[in-house]
Amino acid sequence: MKKLEIFDPAMCCSTGVCGPEVDPMLVQFAADLKWVAEQGVTVQRYNLGQEPQAFAANADVVKQLEMGMERLPVVLVDGEIVAAGIYLTRDQLVHKLGLA
Repeated sequence: MKKLEIFDPAMCCSTGVCGPEVDPMLVQFAADLKWVAEQGVTVQRYNLGQEPQAFAANADVVKQLEMGMERLPVVLVDGEIVAAGIYLTRDQLVHKLGLA
């Protein structure tokens, strides 16, 4: 089973629907992650503001953070970084995860 991990910047929630302005890209990404999970992929998402220990525990993510906060989000598939600094589209997730 594939494992997808997303290391998000600090934000109040992962859906993008909190705060004064809704970020439609985050809303779509949250929907895409739900769809990916329905395809049998294990999805774990970490928020820097709420789960800094998850960031500190991953040496590759720490290296990305050392290059700057603009490297977030960091996206890993089965422990390997597949993207940094961008949220992947559903098509990109399908490709990176090898889904049909």
